[in-house]
Amino acid sequence: MYGFPGVPLVQPGAAQAVPLELPKDVLRVGEQAIWSTQRVAAGAALANQTFRLFTTPLGQQGQGFAAAMSIAETNIKEGGRIPSGLAFDVLGIATIITAADNTDQALNHNVDSLNSLQNVYRHGVISWDFLQTVIDVAPVSLIGAGGMIATGITQTNAGVAAAADNTAISNGNGGLWVYRKFPVALPANSTFNILLRFGSNCPAVPAGIGGTDIKVALIGAFKTAIEVG
Repeated sequence: MYGFPGVPLVQPGAAQAVPLELPKDVLRVGEQAIWSTQRVAAGAALANQTFRLFTTPLGQQGQGFAAAMSIAETNIKEGGRIPSGLAFDVLGIATIITAADNTDQALNHNVDSLNSLQNVYRHGVISWDFLQTVIDVAPVSLIGAGGMIATGITQTNAGVAAAADNTAISNGNGGLWVYRKFPVALPANSTFNILLRFGSNCPAVPAGIGGTDIKVALIGAFKTAIEVG
């Protein structure tokens, strides 16, 4: 068709050079986030522990969950691997910490909630894991939840019975950890994981909140080749 996209625009009967090949490096690009969650049971030891995220895909059981992981916990289709034909450039990282039980999702219950959040913020470290190479990113305290308002941590009714305590906290410190100049490129078929590691002085998960969920989100752009001709 005359002037149809992808077909050289040539006047009928004109003696002009026509390309013999169509471009092969056409890409479709779009912004997206991929995420994965680790559940740590109440009372579990954290000191010197390492948890491996992005290993369990959507619909399967793992990473501390007793049931299959749903869309709230992860959206990856293949554990620890970028699918064939799809590349992903990571521009930012977020870490979101919530309670594991249904009655305390916002970590706004008691002093155990405050201690759980502090455990991860003060002692947790995020690292990349590529087959034989581990690359540290930053302490969790520097990796924000992306959009959460940093209101700080407050506690009311302090000094009274523990049952009357009410902790109101923000489970994120606002911004993201951003790769300002050089994104982390995850090519198609590449294998990776995110490690959540804790130091030797980290206390155990408090028993009063039913456990803790730590979600790591990778924010970036996917690229996929478009077949032409």
